[in-house]
Amino acid sequence: MNTDFPHFSDASSGDASPHPALGIDYGEARIGVAATDEFGIMAHPVETVATNCKNPIGRLTEIASQRKIKTLIVGLPLRLDGTEGSSAEKVRSFAKKLGAAMPEIPMFFVDETYTTSVASEKLRAAGRKAHQQKKIIDQAAAVEILNQWMEEAS
Repeated sequence: MNTDFPHFSDASSGDASPHPALGIDYGEARIGVAATDEFGIMAHPVETVATNCKNPIGRLTEIASQRKIKTLIVGLPLRLDGTEGSSAEKVRSFAKKLGAAMPEIPMFFVDETYTTSVASEKLRAAGRKAHQQKKIIDQAAAVEILNQWMEEAS
């Protein structure tokens, strides 16, 4: 699925672990950010970055640097038939800019279909009502993107 960026095994870092990884749920208004721990055992929410802030890619670069991120995982919204539409095109355009800002960090795309729905269900099960989810739903979706990537990698 990932044709624009190298696979982790192609990276020249020499470090076999792709963790910690940064999960990104890109949206036109907000970017949900989550990270794995250094062992890849668990993903946790980090921050929601507004796309209209001064420099959202700069903020993501800052987060990646502070957390010593080794891998970027970007959610790619595929259609139910597995094809890419205009939303996926927007995500790829954003990811290209993000990759240019952090060329030393390998990037992968993960199908993000249903991640927001799954995140919303989990938040509801944890007692969060729909109106209470707005501030954290993007972070929770980024956690689901990372969980899916870790599951696929194992």
